[in-house]
Amino acid sequence: MEQEKTTGAVRRFLERKNIVFSAKRYGIDALGAMAQGLFASLLIGTIIGTLGEQIGSEFLVEAGGYAKAVSGPAMAISIGYALQAPQLVLFSLLAVGSAANALGGAGGPLAVLVVAIVASECGKAVSKETKVDILVTPLVTILIGVLLSMACAPAIGSAASAVGQLIMWATELQPFFMGILVSVLVGIALTLPISSAAICAALGLTGLAGGAAVAGCCAQMVGFAVMSFHENKWGGLVSQGLGTSMLQMGNILKNPRIWIPPTLASAITGPVATCLFGLQMNGPAVSSGMGTCGLVGQIGVYTGWLADIEAGSKAAVTAMDWIGLILVCFVLPAILSLAFGAMLRRIGWIKEGDLKLE
Repeated sequence: MEQEKTTGAVRRFLERKNIVFSAKRYGIDALGAMAQGLFASLLIGTIIGTLGEQIGSEFLVEAGGYAKAVSGPAMAISIGYALQAPQLVLFSLLAVGSAANALGGAGGPLAVLVVAIVASECGKAVSKETKVDILVTPLVTILIGVLLSMACAPAIGSAASAVGQLIMWATELQPFFMGILVSVLVGIALTLPISSAAICAALGLTGLAGGAAVAGCCAQMVGFAVMSFHENKWGGLVSQGLGTSMLQMGNILKNPRIWIPPTLASAITGPVATCLFGLQMNGPAVSSGMGTCGLVGQIGVYTGWLADIEAGSKAAVTAMDWIGLILVCFVLPAILSLAFGAMLRRIGWIKEGDLKLE
């Protein structure tokens, strides 16, 4: 009886504090928010800085540098926002994100995700529980976050980096099979209600594996956009092709077979990217999981080219580079998805209205 009372009291406390232990809140909401934080700092900063370098604007270069410098705090506060943290907790996460990202090294984004979640929930637990809330809440949030960062962030970051390095090494070793695997899995993650961008960022997925990831994401976005043009017209083409293929998740649940054409397309464009064109994404790792969303994947490839040229590992951007990028990201996904989609419509696996967006 006493145990039941204790359990009930704990449950009521967690409900009152809006602390929900669930895969959706941590694996979908927080992860997706982290990707938005990365986009609003590291990614957009890279784009602004690259533009500044190309047009010779020192202001844009500096602005991009400032944006990139706050990627850790931006991720942490985005995660806290997704967890519906109170203001004092939210603002305190800035210091937590900075510590976790710095101590996590190459795998900093994953370290920020784990540490920010724990710090945020601890901060929420003590929020407004004392008369000196303005001291207690930020103190608890920051100290727990920084202590956890010091204790765990290096290990978390190293583990994430090691997995990413393993994937990239395997892709270099077996570009055909790994090109298929990375392209299909990252592409599927893009369409699912999880963040492929955050996954790529957490693993530091760049190089040839990053190119395969870009190919898979483009296959999903462009594939669904062109395949559903009959039902959704130009609005659907833009919202899926430059927005997200996640819009089709409701339709996929009703008829999973509509997912076959873009997934098959990704299984083809992945090895085309790795084996035929040697397409590498050496920009920010988060770009590998963005596909054609705002053309971020393509901008990432381009900024990688420029970085390689500056480092001396690439002589120049060639016509074959551009041909490969356009074919892998736009032309092949459109043609292949249309062809596979037409086949499935012919045998009745895909019917009129199956791809209609609400």
